[in-house]
Amino acid sequence: MEKNTQATTTPKEWANSTPAGLVALSAACVCFFAFLTGRVSTAAMPLIGCWLLGGFVIQVVVGLLDLKNGNLPGGNTFLFFSAFFMLASGLEMFFKYNAISAGAPLDGRVDGFVWMTLAIVLLLWTPAFFAKFSLLSIVVALLDVALPCIALHDLKVLSTGADKVVTYIAAWALLSSGAVAVYLCSALVVNTAYKKTKYPLPK
Repeated sequence: MEKNTQATTTPKEWANSTPAGLVALSAACVCFFAFLTGRVSTAAMPLIGCWLLGGFVIQVVVGLLDLKNGNLPGGNTFLFFSAFFMLASGLEMFFKYNAISAGAPLDGRVDGFVWMTLAIVLLLWTPAFFAKFSLLSIVVALLDVALPCIALHDLKVLSTGADKVVTYIAAWALLSSGAVAVYLCSALVVNTAYKKTKYPLPK
C-alpha cells in the first residue's frame, strides 16, 4: 500500500502591513497641512476627499491585520483612524464643498466635539505606544498635539488670532507626524527586505 508522500505545507504568515497604514496617514497629514495653511483653497476639497477615501481602504485593512496579529494599540488606532480620520473626513469634504458652493447653512461645530473626543482617546492611549519606544511613538505624540487644535478650530470658541495660531500648530504637527511616518514606513520596508539595518531606527 503506497504511502501518501504529498508534503504538507505550512501556510505563510502575512507580512507586516503597518508601512501601508503609515503611507496612508502621511498622505492625509499632507492634505490637511496644505488645506489648513491655505496652500490650497476650498476648491481642492473634493480632491482631498478622494485621497482620504483611498486612505480609508488601506487603513481599515491594516487595522484588521494588526488586530489579527495581536497588536492591540496599533490595530485599534488604525481602525478608528480609518473610520474618522479617513472615511468620515473624506465624505465631509464633499458635503462641505457642496454646501459652500450652494450657500447652504452647515454647522461644522459638531466636528469639534467629535475631534475633541478622538483627541482625548488618543491622549489616553498614548502611554501604550511608549511602552516600547519607537518612531511610531513620535508619530502618535505629534498627533496628540494636532487633534486638540483641530477640535478647537472646529468648535469656533477662540478669537480670530488664537484660532489662526492653533490652526497653524495643528498643520505643522500633522506635517511633522507625516514626515516621521514616511521615514518609519520606509525603514520598515527596506530593513526587512535586506534583513539588516539600512535606515537607522531607535533601539
